[in-house]
Formats: sequence, C-alpha cells, structure tokens
Amino acid sequence: MNNIELATKYLPLLDEVYKEASKTSILEGDEVTVKKGSNGEIKIAKLDMDGLGDFSRNDGYTKGSTSFVWETVKYDKERSQDLRIDRLDNDEALETPFAKLSGEFIRTKVVPETDAARIAKICSTEGITTKAEKLSNGSEVVSALRACSNTMDELEVPTESRILFITPTLRASIDDLDTTQSRAVLSKFSSIIEVPQTRMYTAITLNDGTTNYGYKKAEGQYVKTKDTDIVKDKKYYTESGGIYSEVSSPTKSALNTYYELVGVGKNVNFLCVEKSAAVCAIDQYIKYFSPDQDQQGDSHVFKYRNNNLYAHCYENKLAGIYCSYVE
Repeated sequence: MNNIELATKYLPLLDEVYKEASKTSILEGDEVTVKKGSNGEIKIAKLDMDGLGDFSRNDGYTKGSTSFVWETVKYDKERSQDLRIDRLDNDEALETPFAKLSGEFIRTKVVPETDAARIAKICSTEGITTKAEKLSNGSEVVSALRACSNTMDELEVPTESRILFITPTLRASIDDLDTTQSRAVLSKFSSIIEVPQTRMYTAITLNDGTTNYGYKKAEGQYVKTKDTDIVKDKKYYTESGGIYSEVSSPTKSALNTYYELVGVGKNVNFLCVEKSAAVCAIDQYIKYFSPDQDQQGDSHVFKYRNNNLYAHCYENKLAGIYCSYVE
C-alpha cells in the first residue's frame, strides 16, 4: 500500500470519528449552504427577502425583492500537528497503531478544540442575546431556559430547529427535578446536546504550538479605557511596572490612566442556536511518510492539518442565538 492510498483510506475513517465525537458538527453546512472557495475563503449561502405590501387593484402586486447570494468569508484558522511512530516501536502492521493514534488524536485533541472554538465564536458575536447569570440548582436552570425560550418565541424563532448546548451538570440538575415544568421547558428545543464545561467558554486562546499546544480559556488582556465618564460597577485598573491593580474608588479625573480587562473567557451555562442562524465548516487533510522517507528521524509520519470556519452567524438571524454565561 503506497503513501497516497493509506491517506486516502484513513481520511474518511477520521471524518467518521470526528463526526461521532464532535458536539457541534450538527451546525456544519452541507453543499447547499457552504461551498469551498480559494485563497483561504469559503462561500456561505445567504437568503433574504422583503415582507408584504398592499395589493393595488390598479397597479397589482408590490414590487419587493428576494436575495439569494453566496457571501464570501475567510476561514478563521488553520491548525496542524505532526504525529510520529518510531520504526522500532511499530512491530505490528502499520494500520493498527495508526488507527489508534489518529483516532485518539481526533477524539481527544481536534474535537474538543474545534467545539470550544465554535462555541466561543458564536457566543462572542455582536447582536446575539446574552445573559449573565449564576445557576445554582435545577429550578434556576429551568427558569433560565424558560427565559431563553420565551425570548425566542417572542422573536418568532422556529421551535423545530432550536439546538440547545448545555453542560452535563446543568442538564443533570434539570433531570433530577423530574417535574412537568422541567419536561415542558426542554420540549421547547428540538435537540439537546451535552457539552463538557471545558469546551463551553465565551472566549478561548488557541496556543500556537511553539511552547504550548491546544487551547485554553482566554485570560484576557488589559487595554486603556476609552470611557469618558465612570461606568457604574465597571472595574478599572492602574498599571505599574507591568502589574495591574484594581482601582477601589475610580474618579473621572484619572480616567486617562485607567485600563480595562477585556476578552476574558467566561463559563457558558448554555447556548441555544437555531440551525439556520449559524454555520460551521472544517476541512481535514492527512499525509503519510514511511520511515525511509522521514528526513527528521526514523518514524512513520502522519501529518494532520485542518482549515476551520469556526462559525459564521447570519446578521439577519441573530435573534436565533441565545447565550447564558457566568459573569
């Protein structure tokens, strides 16, 4: 079996592993909504139309318009890894260790990062509904979900395609109630997907692989405030020697010396997405090189690469996204 045949054989299997393990693959577009472009671009189908107008017995129908366009957007990120199995460590047939190595890599590294990046991008989209709240028990979770469903109902977001991403702990707190009320609120969502808290943040940092790999909850950064007056309950900081200290009693006269901490990742309680409100896409590639071709060692080399559109949220469908997070 040559190198190309091996890569061709395993890529569909890796795609299967990815789709089974991913919590957010339900948001991925198909050929009807997503087309691959070139130069790091991807085309997203966008449909919009005018509403009703008066019918005139003299002039007939109002002349509205329907717009179906392919909107070109940039991929968010390219990620990669170089996976190796030493020749002498690989006593079995190549397929067995590669299947285990690549499958585990997809399940434990690629999928969690991709889920986390997608959720973070959707949650940080301007214009969606967000609510900061600490949910301590099942009753509070039910009330929060009721507020979400009521908001979407009032905005006429279709019930039959609302996807709820929620942490296992919060889902369990609802199940433990086992009441008519708890069952009723869950019926307002077409799909309920449990996502570990480690993938549910409003912002993440993707490590570049020079010193650290994977991702982590975003720690944020300090930037000079642009406020012209003190904002009530907002935290301001002063800087001295690279150390930032919170200002206990901020004053307007000192505003030009203050900093704000922005971009901090916060724990997401749940995220509701109506399926047509956002779309995701991922392209995955692998290459294989035998130990005789390995120029850096004596290993079987499997190079993995992906290209991601973590999420594109349609500006005319933002009513279909609701994020509850812990302040």
